[in-house]
Amino acid sequence: MADNSRPASTARVARARIQEGLPYPLGATWDGLGVNFAVFSAYATKVELCLFDDAGEQEIERIDLPEYTDEIWHGYLPDARPGTIYGFRVHGPYEPENGHRFNPNKLLIDPYAKGLVGSITWNPALFGYKMETGDDLTFDDRDSAPFTRRSRVIDPAFTWGRHQKPNVPWEKTIVYEAHVKGLTKLHPKVPEKLRGTYAGLGNPDVLDYIKSLGVTSVELLPVHSFVQDDYLQEKGLTNYWGYNTISFFTPARRYAAVPDFAFSEFKEMVSRLHGAGLEVILDVVYNHTAEGNEKGPTLSFKGIDNASYYRLLPGEARYYINDTGTGNTFNLSHPRVLQLVTDSLRYWATEMQVDGFRFDLATILGREPYGFDEGGGFLDTCRQDPVLNSVKLIAEPWDCGPGGYQVGGFPPGWAEWNDRFRDDVRAYWKGDAGLLPDLASRITGSADKFDKRGRKPWASVNFLTAHDGFTLHDTVAYNDKHNEANGENNRDGHSHNLSYNYGVEGPTDDPAIRAVRLRQMRNMLATLFLSRGTPMLLAGDEFARTQNGNNNAYCQDNEISWLDWNAIGAEERDLAEFTQRLIILRNALPILSRGRFLSGRYDEDLGVKDVTWLRPDGAEMEGENWGDGGARALAVLLDGRAQATGIHRRGGDATLLVLYNAYHDLVQFTLPETVGGDAWTRLLDTNLPDSQAVEHFRAGDSYDVTGRSMLMFVLKPEDTPGDAPTEMERSYQHVMQAFERANIENVHFHLDAEE
Repeated sequence: MADNSRPASTARVARARIQEGLPYPLGATWDGLGVNFAVFSAYATKVELCLFDDAGEQEIERIDLPEYTDEIWHGYLPDARPGTIYGFRVHGPYEPENGHRFNPNKLLIDPYAKGLVGSITWNPALFGYKMETGDDLTFDDRDSAPFTRRSRVIDPAFTWGRHQKPNVPWEKTIVYEAHVKGLTKLHPKVPEKLRGTYAGLGNPDVLDYIKSLGVTSVELLPVHSFVQDDYLQEKGLTNYWGYNTISFFTPARRYAAVPDFAFSEFKEMVSRLHGAGLEVILDVVYNHTAEGNEKGPTLSFKGIDNASYYRLLPGEARYYINDTGTGNTFNLSHPRVLQLVTDSLRYWATEMQVDGFRFDLATILGREPYGFDEGGGFLDTCRQDPVLNSVKLIAEPWDCGPGGYQVGGFPPGWAEWNDRFRDDVRAYWKGDAGLLPDLASRITGSADKFDKRGRKPWASVNFLTAHDGFTLHDTVAYNDKHNEANGENNRDGHSHNLSYNYGVEGPTDDPAIRAVRLRQMRNMLATLFLSRGTPMLLAGDEFARTQNGNNNAYCQDNEISWLDWNAIGAEERDLAEFTQRLIILRNALPILSRGRFLSGRYDEDLGVKDVTWLRPDGAEMEGENWGDGGARALAVLLDGRAQATGIHRRGGDATLLVLYNAYHDLVQFTLPETVGGDAWTRLLDTNLPDSQAVEHFRAGDSYDVTGRSMLMFVLKPEDTPGDAPTEMERSYQHVMQAFERANIENVHFHLDAEE
């Protein structure tokens, strides 16, 4: 236990050497001679800076911050250095009914701390009220210091060398969602002591694997320091995903091979990913904190200025608005809270050199007291900020509050997770009725959601699966969720999975069932990568990773969530090679990533339609065809000539034909006739995934499409002997070169000795 007494002589010495310092920058800033401390609190009456010994265990000194400027408490210690361990005790009214929960008995984490030490040990002393009573109007006078984390002053120096950000254009971006620990915890080529760490993710074999897939950007689940929930620890479980942030500037120590060097290890990981040409995108949680509701602990913000940091119920300030479903909601309508969030984002984008952010429950960030507003303070700030408007910004466009579903509702410059793509594609391939209009919209960029204000198709982040929900394998292997390991009697997690097991729940040796499951995974992967929009792949889906039917593995820091590299056999390798082939072909087909939404209108100048929807008989879809709820087969013709750019330019991209058949049975498609070519070259048939032969089929011919299959053809231009190749001929040759490369490329697993 720490001795928190403060002899009068010590206090006099502290007052003598503390200087007034500056109210900026917020946090603890070392200037080479000393450290400036600055913390915001609008309602505090006094702030004490608490210093600890080098081990972070013994509180050795308390110093009153001497100045208060513009609601900032500040002071300068000329003898403080990087490594100094500290915390704050904040005095003020304890009036929960008025929104104030000051309690100087609670040691508080600096909201701007760049480093943390220690861990949280759940104890009643962590709560501002007498937790045993259950009455948050009571006042607890126990010291929380022995049980909570301390802040630490850091030296930000790091040598980046010839470091350069990849700066991948949005239209070329392919996102790979991964968990720092789960990705490498079981990887046999990562040294055991580095598995599950930032250093493990930066391992050359791991990076070579990710790069060989063809993805461009690694999106990491939360790495901001977060809190392990006490109720999970009581059940022997762990907050694995990390959506429980307590510090917005510090990388989580739990993912560092050497926890005290998490800051530099994270930077080294970023440098290595950038060296491999891969972007780093962080999943960030600014919508709530780990302090929960009025019955939650006092760890930082609640004890520093509860009434400013959180949205409180009007007229009942004792209680918190809970649009997040986690107990509290961060108040980004307050200018200092907005500053905290944007300062944090700029810090990670500049000091830590990350390339973008995916915002958890992002609708919260656009909320004002009257509701969601795409012109709200935070969204406007991102639009005009010279740092934030130059990085990738991805919204999870929903929350639990009124009007919380906002897919397509974010302003220009933002991309958004498009759950309609996930649901419509899953439902279509499962065989649900009436999905053709929705499928058509999803595969062409979801113009119904995003075609406004000059937004581009890349604004739709298309995904089949994410960390939350079934994996791709489990989507075709389970009818129902199986979350028993979570200790909630399988009540947690959602039940609307749009999944189907094809005859057996879970694993099976039945070759027919295994074959259809693999084909359905190929169908969904092909739909993902051959659609307009920004594709996002969940790590491990490319080799059919399973969570054994758990669709809410947030608390499973074990083999349920970790990628099992040792379970990769021939089928799994083949699926990964198929995924790689899809990405290679996508990159060779600019028609899939052009910045214009497709209209289907006839272009008088070019003499073509940019997109034509066809029935299996080759005739164009009419109104009654779209309304046929029983129809499950469709063809889409993307005319490359319509993608010409510039005034009077002719030529364009290769012309693409994609066939979709979600019927259980074979469907005969008539290959359409179109200007500029007389044959179709097959590039892909999900029923023949290993086919490497170049086969041409005459326009007007019939092609038997196996049940539950998808095909892609490219138009072979008519020969023009003696003439210079046309632009479409060059585009066709480019695609065919990519096809040849896709047939010889291998995914670099680096798992076997011979590799």
